[in-house]
Amino acid sequence: MRSPSSRGIAEEAPGAYKDVAEVVDATDAAGPGAQGGEGRAADLHQGMSAATADEITVFLAGDAMTGRGIDQALAQPSSPELHESYVRDAREYLRLAERINGAVPAPVSAAYVWGDALAELARVAPALRIVNLETAITTHDRPWPGKGIHYRMHPANVGCLTAARLDCCVLANNHVLDWGHDGLAQTLATLRQAGIRTAGAGARLDEALAPAALALPGGGRLLVFAFATESSGVPAAWAATARRAGVALLPEPGEAAAGEVAAEIAAHRQAGDRMIVSIHWGGNWGTRIPRGHRAFAHRLIELGAADVVHGHSSHHPLPVEVHRGRLVLYGCGDLINDYEGIGTRGDLRSDLGCLYFATLSRADGALRSLRIVPLQMRRLRLGPPEPGAHDWLRQLLSIGGREFGTRLQPHPDGGWLLANQEPGAAPLGPGS
Repeated sequence: MRSPSSRGIAEEAPGAYKDVAEVVDATDAAGPGAQGGEGRAADLHQGMSAATADEITVFLAGDAMTGRGIDQALAQPSSPELHESYVRDAREYLRLAERINGAVPAPVSAAYVWGDALAELARVAPALRIVNLETAITTHDRPWPGKGIHYRMHPANVGCLTAARLDCCVLANNHVLDWGHDGLAQTLATLRQAGIRTAGAGARLDEALAPAALALPGGGRLLVFAFATESSGVPAAWAATARRAGVALLPEPGEAAAGEVAAEIAAHRQAGDRMIVSIHWGGNWGTRIPRGHRAFAHRLIELGAADVVHGHSSHHPLPVEVHRGRLVLYGCGDLINDYEGIGTRGDLRSDLGCLYFATLSRADGALRSLRIVPLQMRRLRLGPPEPGAHDWLRQLLSIGGREFGTRLQPHPDGGWLLANQEPGAAPLGPGS
C-alpha cells in the first residue's frame, strides 16, 4: 500500500461519455453554513434515537457532483469557462436541464439541490452522513492537462455541502484533482474549515491513506478509508506519494489488493472500531459487476477489514450484496449531478440517485437493515421519482440482486428494504 500503482490509463473511464455530443420552488429543510458544536450534539442525540442502543444507522450515497452546472446555479458561481470538446461554458448544463424540466430559480439557496433528501435525512436522523464528493472546491483556473472533463465548485458555495450536514466527503475519485494540486489543496482546506472530514486524498501518501475517524454517538469510532482505481478514470499521475499530493490509488481490485488494504486498516484500527471502505472503481455505465470487484469486497470482509464496502463510479446504481452478514454496495450511482439535460445511455439513466440508510450492529458491524430511498434530479433538485423511473430502478436492482441472493421489498415509509437470502443469514430487520 505504500507504493502507488504505476500503470498508465486513458484520461476518462472506459465507457464514459466525454461530452454532450455523445448523447446528442425549492423547500429548504436546512440552512447553509457549517454546524456548530451544539447542532452536531443534537444530531448525535437524534442518531441514537434512530436505532436501538446496540445499533448505528449510517447514511451513504454515491457521487455528489456539485461543480459545473450545479455550481452555476448557486449563489457564487465559478468562472464558467470549460475545456470540454463540445461545451465551453458551464452555464450550458444549466440551460440543458431547464430545456427538459423547466426553469431553475437561480441563484438557488445552498440547500436547494438536496430537495426532498433533506426531509428524509431529518426524519431518519442517521448517526453519520457520508458521500463521495466528485468535484474540486477551488478558484484555481489551471485544469489538469489532457483531461476531457473538469469539475469545480466555488469555495463560497461550500454551504451546499454543510446544508446536508455531511460528516465525511470521500475524495478518492477521478475529479478531485481536475484543477491540479493547488485545487486539491484548496478543496482540503475548504472542507476542513467547514468541519467536514475527508478520506482518500491528501498532501502526501500517508494523509491519503489515513481514515476519517468519525465519533459515534454513545462512544466508539467509525473509520472511513477511501481508495480509487485506474478503471474509474483516475490518472496514474494522481497517485499520492511520500512527496506528492494526490489520491490513494489502488492496483485493480482483487484478493491481493484486499490484503494490502486490510494491512493498512489494521495499522489504524482500535478495538471496537467499525470500518467502511469506500472505493471509486469501474466505468460509468454498465450493470455487470467485475469478478475482481466481488473478490476484493469478499476478501476484505473475510479478513475482518470492512463492515461496509461503499462502491461508486457508475452513474447509475448497481445491485447490492450481503456477504457474511456485511453490506457490499457495488455502485451507489450519482446522487447529485447536472446530467438531466443530456439524456439516457441506452437503457441506463443517470438522473436517479439513492439514499442508503444502513443500520449496523455496534458489536460486530453486521448489517441489521438497509433502506434504499430513490430520488430523481429535476431542475437540478432531488425529488420523488416519476413512476416509470421508479420502476426502472427497482427492476435494475432486483434483477441484478438475484445473483447475490438479495431482493427488494417495499418499505412503509417509501423506497425499499433489502431482503437478504444469503444461505444461513439471519433475517434483516424492518429498517429505519
